[in-house]
Amino acid sequence: MRPLETLPPTETLEIENGLSLVPRVKLNLTIHPSLPSVSKPIDEWQLKRALIDFLKTSLSVSVTVPEEDLQIKRLKDLKKRKRDEPVAHGALFIRDIRFLSSKKKIEEVDNEEEDVKELEKKFLEWRSYVAEKMDGIELNLEGVKYNLSVEIPASDDFGRMRKDWEESYAFRNRGYSRGGRQEPDTIVLRGVPSRWFAEPRVSSKPSMLVTHTIFSTFGKIRNLNVSEDEDLAKGMDEDELDIGIVSGLHCKIIVQFEKYRDFYNALKVLCGRSLQKDGFFRNSRSQNQEKSSKMQEPAAVRYRSEASRREPHVSEFTSNDTRRKRFKE
Repeated sequence: MRPLETLPPTETLEIENGLSLVPRVKLNLTIHPSLPSVSKPIDEWQLKRALIDFLKTSLSVSVTVPEEDLQIKRLKDLKKRKRDEPVAHGALFIRDIRFLSSKKKIEEVDNEEEDVKELEKKFLEWRSYVAEKMDGIELNLEGVKYNLSVEIPASDDFGRMRKDWEESYAFRNRGYSRGGRQEPDTIVLRGVPSRWFAEPRVSSKPSMLVTHTIFSTFGKIRNLNVSEDEDLAKGMDEDELDIGIVSGLHCKIIVQFEKYRDFYNALKVLCGRSLQKDGFFRNSRSQNQEKSSKMQEPAAVRYRSEASRREPHVSEFTSNDTRRKRFKE
């Protein structure tokens, strides 16, 4: 496998057990009515069509998004809605980002790492451009006007996460420290399909051996814990749950790396990519079902330090709550 430092943000990373990390742009969507006192449920189909048309016609590069890559969850009971609450929220996935790739020929590439940095900058600028272009637009659906809010998920924003942990650890690393310099070393993933980390034809439950093999792709592991994520739904508000998350069918994985550099590279690669399983559920009833069974967004991606139990540090980022951060000192 190629060094992770030279992996462009537009390139798929093949890992073990038929799994791969596929690049995409993800944006969180929140829809509020222009007039607070709206009583008519939002038309999900019209909302999707309006957003798909906007992406095709209003950006510097026309973007085609299939309907299944627009996930919308409407508020169930408008009568219980508070005046400042949205009527719907969801997520947009832009998976075809090949146009961002460098057009340089292989023989023209002198410094691969510099090329990757240039492409990363281009990717981040284009993602920010799309978010800013969509944020604040007004949608007129059947005579009812809505305002769209768009944000980049914190779990996809590696730069923001890095800044947060560097600022937090700067205070605790100041002055003399018996244990040496402290840095985060652990990644926590929740809401990933248990079967994808199970031993084939043995069990549908996640396997420690299989999980260790998969995450060893990123570096040497010091500690690993994998378990069924039975409390996934209990630990998240209803509006935070990703569409398709079913309690009991997903697992929680905690990976502590030996080296900070391996932790750093692994988290960077996980940001901005979907987990895909090749050949899973081949007998799906429809193409949409087949695609959703193969592509998975973790319900939460976190990092933390296990280096000092006396001073635990936890920062949580959930994919549906871009502003939520939790620190424990």
